[in-house]
This record gives sequence, C-alpha cells and structure tokens, in this order.
Amino acid sequence: MISFALRMLRHRKAGFAGAFVALLCAAALVTACGMLLETGLRGGVAPERYAGAPVIVAGDQYVRQAKESGKEKAKLLSERRWIPASLARDLARLPGVTKVVTEVSFPYAGFTAHGWESAALTPFTLAEGRAPKAADEVVVDARHAGRAIPGHRVVGVTAQALPGQDTIFFATGEARRLAGRDGLVTAIGVWPGVESAVESAVKGAVKGAVAYTGDERGAVEFPEAESSRVKLISLGGALGGTSLLVAILVVVGTFALSMQQRRREIALLRAVGALPRQVRRLVGGEALLIGVAAGALGSGAGILLGFWLRSRFVDLGAMPANLRLVVSPFPSIVAVLTTLVAAWVAARVSARRTARIRPVEALGETALPAAGIPPVRLVAGLLALAGGVALTIVLSGLNTEAASSPVTMLTALVWTIAVALLGPLVARAVTALPLRAPGVAGYLARKSLRAGTGRLASVIVPLTLMTAMTCTILFVQTTMGHAAQSELGAGVKADHVLGVGASAAAARQVPGVRAVTEVLRTSVRIDLEKYAVQAVTPGGLDRTMDLDVVAGSLDGLGDTSAAISRTAADRLDAGLGDRLALVLGDGTPAEVRVVAIYARGLGFGDLTLSRALVAGHVDDPRGTVLVSGGDREALRRAAGATLLDGAGTARVESPNAAVTYVAMGLIIAFCAIAVVNTLAMSTLGRSRELALLRVVGTTRRQAARMLRAETLTATVVAVPLGTAISLVTLAAFSAGMTGSALPYVPPATYLAVIAAVTALALMATAVPGRFALSSRPADTLGARE
Repeated sequence: MISFALRMLRHRKAGFAGAFVALLCAAALVTACGMLLETGLRGGVAPERYAGAPVIVAGDQYVRQAKESGKEKAKLLSERRWIPASLARDLARLPGVTKVVTEVSFPYAGFTAHGWESAALTPFTLAEGRAPKAADEVVVDARHAGRAIPGHRVVGVTAQALPGQDTIFFATGEARRLAGRDGLVTAIGVWPGVESAVESAVKGAVKGAVAYTGDERGAVEFPEAESSRVKLISLGGALGGTSLLVAILVVVGTFALSMQQRRREIALLRAVGALPRQVRRLVGGEALLIGVAAGALGSGAGILLGFWLRSRFVDLGAMPANLRLVVSPFPSIVAVLTTLVAAWVAARVSARRTARIRPVEALGETALPAAGIPPVRLVAGLLALAGGVALTIVLSGLNTEAASSPVTMLTALVWTIAVALLGPLVARAVTALPLRAPGVAGYLARKSLRAGTGRLASVIVPLTLMTAMTCTILFVQTTMGHAAQSELGAGVKADHVLGVGASAAAARQVPGVRAVTEVLRTSVRIDLEKYAVQAVTPGGLDRTMDLDVVAGSLDGLGDTSAAISRTAADRLDAGLGDRLALVLGDGTPAEVRVVAIYARGLGFGDLTLSRALVAGHVDDPRGTVLVSGGDREALRRAAGATLLDGAGTARVESPNAAVTYVAMGLIIAFCAIAVVNTLAMSTLGRSRELALLRVVGTTRRQAARMLRAETLTATVVAVPLGTAISLVTLAAFSAGMTGSALPYVPPATYLAVIAAVTALALMATAVPGRFALSSRPADTLGARE
C-alpha cells in the first residue's frame, strides 16, 4: 500500500502540495514553541561579573511554601534578596577557604554600581589610575573611559568591560551608604578548598542564603534571566498549545478539501474492488509520507524560526541577550511526531465517508454531492457550540491575566471549530439567499456556489479562523490597555509628574506646591500569588490621585496598613479590617491591615502600600513623583528630572504586549498561509471546470470575475462570523478582567484587519486563477486527470 501511495503522490503533486505546506508550517510552529519552552526549562546564563569566583553565596531568589501534601512550592521573587554581611566572617572561618569578598550592587546614573571591594569577583583590574578612596571618587569600566560622571571624579579606568552591563565602582564605604542596606550585601564570593563544606556552612548559618556554582552564578547575577525563563515556559506552552490546535484545524480542513477533489478517484477505486479498509490505508499512507517530508523540513525551518523569535524577544527586552537558546532534538522529534499524527488522523477522517459508503453511492456523489450533513459531524458541531458557550461563561469569571489568556485563545478556537464542523449548513443557508452579483459573472458565481456548497464551506473556515484569531489577539491587548489607561487618566489629579530620579524634597520647596506624592512600582506575593503594588507617600495623596475608594478611607494608610483593589479583594476574600500576610519583593515578610478598597486597580495596581514599607525592599527605590501645584519651570529646574503634564503621564506600560504580538503573530501568519493555501487549492482544482466554461462561450475575463465574486461571497460570510466569534470572546474576557462586557476595538485597526483579510483572499484567488485560465481549454480538457 505504501508503494501504491508513492505512485499516487508522484502523479498528483499539485493536489498534495496544499497539505504539504500546511503540515510544514505546523511543524515549524511546534518546533519553535518547543525551543522556547525547553529554554525556559533548561536554559542557562553564563556569569560575567561573578566569573572569577568559584562559589557565590547570595539570597534564595524564591519564596517557598509547604503545602498540606508535604510538597514545597516555590515562586520567583521580583526583587533581589540581600543577605547579612556578617555571613562573610563565618564563611572566612571555614577550613580551606582562601578568600572571601563581599559585594553590594545597585543602579546609579545608568550604571550598575558596586564597591571597589568586589572588583576581584570578575576580576576587574585597573588599566590606569587608582582605586577610589573618597566619597566623590569613582572608577569606570573600559567602555566608558573618558566619560565624565556628574558630581564625581573619575580616578581610574578598568582594563575590562562586561558585555551585558555598564559598571562603575565607588569606595567601599560610599557604595554601602548609597545602596542603603545597612548590614546587608548583595552577594559574597568564596574561594574554597572544599565546595561542599561551604554549601553546608551556608545552609546552617543563615536562612535564605544559597551557594551557587557554575552557571548557577549567572542566574543569581542576572535575576531578570530567571524571570525570563519563567515567562518563556508559560509563553512557550501557551503558544505551542494554541499553535497545535490551530494546526490541527488547518490540516483537517486542507485534507478535507483534498478529499473533496479526489472523490471521483476514490469512488473508482471502490468500484473496481478496493475495500474500505484498503482505501483508508491508502489515504493514511499518503498522509504519512507527506507528514514525514513536511515534518522533517518544517522542524528545520522551526529551528531558524526559534532563533528569530529569540532575537526579537531580546530586542524587546523580554529576555536578556546572554540567556542561551537551548537547541536539542526533542522539539523537532515532537514536531515530526505531532505532524504525522495530525496528518494521519486528518486524512482518515476526511476519507471516512467516501471510503465507507457503497461504490455506486460514491460515484453518484462525485456528480451530485450529498445534500445533508453526516450525523456524526452534526453532533460534533453541536458539541463544539456547547463547548464554546461553556468556555465563554468560564472566561467571563476569570480576573487574572495568567488564567484568562490561554482560555481566551481556546474559546475563540472552539467557536471556530464549531463553524468548521457546521460549515456546510452555513454555506447552504448563504446560497439559498436570493442575492447575486450583477452580470454574467454574478450569475455564474451563484450557480457555482449552489452546486459546490462543500467547497464554499472549505473556503469560509480559514477566512473565519484568520478574522477571529487576528481580532482576538489584537483587541485583547487594546481592551486591557484602554481600561487601564482610562482608570489612570481619570485617577491622576496631579498637575505635574516628575520622572524617575527626581528629588521629591526639592519639589516640596518650590513655591506654590500643595502636595507631593512619591510613587514606586513593585509586586508582592500573597499565598505565592503575585499582586501588582504601588507604594506611595500617604501625605497629600488625595490631591495627587483618586483611586475611586468604594469602602474605607485612605486617611488611615500607613506603614502597617494597605488599600486593596476591588478585584484583588474578591480574589483574596478580604474586607475592611482584615489582615494580609505579604511577602515583599525581596522575600521579606510583612503584615498589613486593609483600610480601604478602591475600584481603579487596573491603573493603579492591586494593592497600595506605604512607600516607607516598600522602599527598602526593592532593587531600585527611585520612582515617579506626582506634584500638585507649583510653577512648571521652577519644578523643572529644581527636580533634575523629566517633567510631564499630569495628563501626559497617564500611560500604562505593557512590556508583554509587544512580546504577545510577536508570538501570536505567528498564529496569524499561519492562518494567513491557510487562507492562501485553501483558496489556491480550491481554484487550481477547478481547472477542468473553468476550461469547460471557456469552451461553452465564457470569456477569460468573465471566468476571472466569477472567481472573484465567489471569493468575495465567502469573505462576506466569513468576516462577520469571525468578527462575531471575536466579539463574544472579547466581551467575556473584558467582563472578567475589567468588569465591563464592552471590549475596546479601535475602528481603524478593525478596518485594517478586514481589508487585509479581503485583499489576501482576492490575491490567493487571482494568482492561481490566472494560472488555471492561462492554458488553452482544449488542452486542459484533453489532459489525463
């Protein structure tokens, strides 16, 4: 049977090209997603600043919690955990330890700043000058030789420069003063004789300290790399799952169209004695052969796609450049196996009816397709509709991005699957309408569509899928951004906002200033779940921002209290007067009492805490400053930072939006390929039909117009269907995340999507249509089928 399948492929190359393209793209997507996922699980970062120390002792960068089952669950901290400087003395006493070096690390004027004591960790050596001694003296790295540092004298330049960070050194005492962590250090470098002895001593000396060796040193040096790994795991999993579902839908549709075009061939095989199981084996063998070739080539293309994705994520700041992409055979193997299974199942399902019915019936359906829809397909379509309704209801109750994002894509896909299964009914309803385009082309298009409702249904599905997925992916981001933007714009009452690094004390001295609020953004964990936090100076808060308090009062906000958004309060089942056990960004536990509940959580964070409680537990305590009153020019001179109007600062930063667009853009691209693939297959498969029309007097122009009219009909049906699927999904998403069932859809963006879908559909029809009409009708009709 395999040899027979090979001969069939050899003589029907064009017919199987569409399936090959769909499977190749599916394999490439699965491979690229698998590389991202594997990088998140096994990726490592080589140390730079800590490269010279065999062992680095630093804080445990995870918050851990024991569950009732006895297992321990851990979540990554958002800030660096510092450790006691006194631990260095304990480590120095260990047998075999030859040297111990402490380090403090903090941001300063665009540099990563340290005390000169930690130069040996790399090691940094002086190329010229001397080490800093006074408070106003600094040493810069080789990349910044000759650069002036305001307020300081450059007394030395190192011979080295790190590729991933700009480094500046202060005198040891001055660095510890600027870091503001009395008695604490970022890390301790140890040169031991026996590493296991150091690790044991660390575990017994202080809670929260861990000994790191090898590439583990890179993880503690670049905490953002660990955060990126966690994001890659969730992104790779979500993107991979969505890609796989879309791929299966596209591949099934492609094979279904291919089987429609081969009904006569399969019916003839049945008529000459082929058994149903032999036909199924033949079709399955063809699918496996195509799947092997497409999977092998697609997995290779997927590796290149994985490297491209990594470069884009690095450019967007979603992952550090020194986080190495893991390349192993596992994603390719999974992609090939997935492709084979998808191809085999799709082919068997598509050929099921033609292979099962009697040969006479099969031959009859080649001339006059069955009017009804198979009962199994009808039941599956109704179940998909029920699944779409259920997922929509579930989605409307989800109020966290981590929970709602995968369900949103799944909801749109399930609705699209329902359309795909019930497509023949939709196509029959459309062709029953007494509407047609004017002229001969319109008449021909209407007759052709009524005779080929199965073909129309096959074209509607990818167009619906592309419209639904594109609108959902784009407008999920705009809905969240617009809701947060609206809350922030309405809640900022300040007349001016000073950028990062501004002096709040100087702003308070400016004549006419009525209130100054320092705002710091971070996050905390409650029962290991992450919550966004804004930390503020409570004095005069009512003059600079309006959180839309719905219960309690911000007058009681202090170092031991908190205001909480209504959404977060619902998640935590917390009310006024309740006490919340927090873990601050650096792992420090704290307890606060709820004194207010507010509505504008999207714009201002899940919790509002006192800045005094938070500032000592973040890597960068600098933030923005809201100012009510005062002269703009006077503030500009006094602040020493960028100054914007209050309205101009109402901008919600969404670093994940661009990453989502890049990642999910692959899904949109795959949907676009499916549209082109399906329309090209459908058009090229009608070469004999078009030639016959030419023979009976239809001109080439009339035939081309007929094809355009058919494509426009499919587009007019698919675009509203895809839009409806997207709007239902977005309404449920918006209801859960923003409290309003009205999503934000920018009209210009929506029109651009519709224009792109329409243009793509017309192009995918025009090019193969021109090719099909280019040959002489007699030659086409005389050619062997």
